[in-house]
Amino acid sequence: MANKKTLVTAAVSFVFFALVPCRAQATQATRWAREASRVTIVRDDWGIAHVYGETDADAVFGMIYAQAEDDFNRVETNYLNAMGRLAETEGEDKVYQDLRMKLFIDPEALKKDYAASPEWLKKLMDAFADGANFYLAKHPQVKPRVIKHFEPWMALAFTEGSIGGDIERVDLAKLEAFYGGKAVASLPEQADPEPGGSNGIAIAPANTVQHHALLLINPHTSFFFRSELQMVSKQGLDAYGAVTWGQFFIYQGFNPRLGWMHTSSGVDAVDEYLETMSSKDGHYFYKYGDGERPVIEKQITVPYITPQGMAEKKFTAYYTHHGPVIRDQDGKWVTIRLMQEPVKALMQSYSRTKAKSYREYLQTMELQANSSNNTIYADADGHIAYFHGNFIPRRDPRFDFTKPVDGSDPATEWQSLLNVEQSPHLLDPKSGYVFNVNDSPWNGAGESSLHKQDYPAYVETGTESARGLHAMRLLQGRKDFTLDSLVTAAYDSYLPWFIKPLSRLIHAWENLPASSETKLALAGQISVLQQWDLRWGVNSVATSLAIFWGQEIAKAAQPASDEDEFSAPVVPDGAALKALATASDKLTADFGTWQVPWGEINRYQRLTADIVQPFDDAKPSTPVGFTYSTWGSLAAFGAKPYPGTKKWYGTRGNSFVAVVEFGDKVRARAVTAGGESGDPASRHFNDQVERYSTGNLREVYFYRDQLKGHTEKEYHP
Repeated sequence: MANKKTLVTAAVSFVFFALVPCRAQATQATRWAREASRVTIVRDDWGIAHVYGETDADAVFGMIYAQAEDDFNRVETNYLNAMGRLAETEGEDKVYQDLRMKLFIDPEALKKDYAASPEWLKKLMDAFADGANFYLAKHPQVKPRVIKHFEPWMALAFTEGSIGGDIERVDLAKLEAFYGGKAVASLPEQADPEPGGSNGIAIAPANTVQHHALLLINPHTSFFFRSELQMVSKQGLDAYGAVTWGQFFIYQGFNPRLGWMHTSSGVDAVDEYLETMSSKDGHYFYKYGDGERPVIEKQITVPYITPQGMAEKKFTAYYTHHGPVIRDQDGKWVTIRLMQEPVKALMQSYSRTKAKSYREYLQTMELQANSSNNTIYADADGHIAYFHGNFIPRRDPRFDFTKPVDGSDPATEWQSLLNVEQSPHLLDPKSGYVFNVNDSPWNGAGESSLHKQDYPAYVETGTESARGLHAMRLLQGRKDFTLDSLVTAAYDSYLPWFIKPLSRLIHAWENLPASSETKLALAGQISVLQQWDLRWGVNSVATSLAIFWGQEIAKAAQPASDEDEFSAPVVPDGAALKALATASDKLTADFGTWQVPWGEINRYQRLTADIVQPFDDAKPSTPVGFTYSTWGSLAAFGAKPYPGTKKWYGTRGNSFVAVVEFGDKVRARAVTAGGESGDPASRHFNDQVERYSTGNLREVYFYRDQLKGHTEKEYHP
């Protein structure tokens, strides 16, 4: 039996340990309340959050809180993906996707990076975690799938706002074949009907009516991938634009003095190495130079949920100094090297939002931690600029780095990074405009464009596109741009992809004998296409016919060699005519006639908050005129039919559109796909659909006095 002293000691210990978490929770709650009191959130009449804080950290606290209010599921999902934790909620099918992330993202390393970060950045990361945790504390009805408590270091796992980061270049099937010990077939490469990327256009004051610089911000992503909001502090922060869910910086947007638009870059900033392997005494070595080096081994555990509860798979991951092993090829292991600078990347992503001049923006570029984005820039001083991908390792031009290179040869190593002036860069081109539409930069400023031969081959791997040709035709020689006409240009309906193919099709039909059954059968279709002005429209039958036909010929076409324009398909006359008959038959089978207006096919629909959306022909949807961007449409709408549907429903393309004018005061108009809220019960779930589908952008309430008469709610978190 315990004596009295033992019982007293045990009681004291119990009280002490019981009180410690209570005290910690009380301290935490006090801190959150203090932060919340310094933040004001104003929701405008579109539900968009304008967040005002005393400090930058306060603004971060408030904007993360506001994002969680709008769509906590997407906030959490982005971090589950970034940290390799999707299998914990979605099951075994996600194990190798999680492994891929865990090869690069190590929480222990990120915790050390957090501890070594500049104090100002640590304060922002602390505020990020506090804002998310305060939201969860105040909304116990919200049940996180996995992350019940956010930590500051987590912000370093997700510093790139693009829809697909560099890590996602690793082939999952080949990764599973290597680490899973069984052959898994990779999905066949197919032409993507909606190329990734975005549109950015900057117009110099000399080409505008008001003599103010203009900027088009038009990312093409999956819908609802980003929030639209404003964050303001008394420490000089005042930024508005698109925020990738869960991040605490404006990814594409503007402040009172300047704006920035990121487009996907064709820069080669990721390289693969063929490693020559050997083994001795149960350990692996790889050849390097005249010797061998030991392979680094790392144990990685991937938990996953099953119907019976949690399970896990354990892996031994292998690394050389180039990076992790991701597959084998021809008897050699393949490693991958990519940018891994989370602290610099987060610093750059945030600090550019506070830049007030070209010089200050240029300083943020000196961090050289933006690996996958080009940037279109404009400011109130009248400058416009183009910045190429910001992380470009210098390499020996003797090697083709678009393919795996010999990892044993020291000559294949990365050297120093190219600085801004050594990489493709334009400031104030004489043409008075600069654009990038996910194409190469060699035509991006008309006669003032950069020259491919002036740079190493690895700075750009892309070519021209129909979208690029479209942009050139819209911008060349114009001196009359206004905010409104830039919106018109962004939604210009021309589809230049069809110029050459359609001409060849009509010529092929005309060359058929008058008695040809094919000529008679296709006479009506050819008549419609002959009269077509190559412009999309919801009432256009020709658009429907052309796009269904274009899809058919793209399956068997050989690209043209004329890279100076764009890759127009080349098909034999007979195949082109047969494709038109097939397209007509498909339209008739699905819609009762080939004479169906495009708007009856191409639809916007959002029924639920699900990340993977369901679609239903029997439920309400909205016609959309613009097409996916393959055909040269600047306004992009990536749509296709789904199981059980005949109509095509869009899931990506134009996700956020803004036009900005930089004068004495900034003016802007914008639209977000669908609406700001992820809650189907909210009136802001679909309240921007009509504006989105017609290009009728709404006014942005950038200044506090603009919110007068347009405020739905004002509150502290």
